[in-house]
Amino acid sequence: MDDLEREIKTLIIDTLKLEDVQPEDIDSQEALFGSGLGLDSIDALELGVALRRRYDLKIETITDEIKAHFANVRSLAAFVRVQGQSGSGANAVA
Repeated sequence: MDDLEREIKTLIIDTLKLEDVQPEDIDSQEALFGSGLGLDSIDALELGVALRRRYDLKIETITDEIKAHFANVRSLAAFVRVQGQSGSGANAVA
C-alpha cells in the first residue's frame, strides 16, 4: 500500500470513528459503500468534508464521475493526486 492510500485509510477510520479497524484491514480496492466496508450516504458526506479539509479538494456537486472516485481507497487516492496536480477543483460531493 502506498503512503497516500494508507493516509486515506487512516482518515476514513478517524473521521468515521471505525472502532477496531486498522489501515491494513481495509483493502485498497474494496468497495467503500454497500458491500465491502459498508459505508452509507452520511459517511460519504463526512468523508467528503474530511477530504476537502485535508487535501484542499474542491467538491461542489454530486456527479456520477465523483461518485466513481469514492468507490474505493485506490480511486480516492488517484482523485487526490489528480486534484493536487491540476490545482483545480472538480464538481463533486457537497
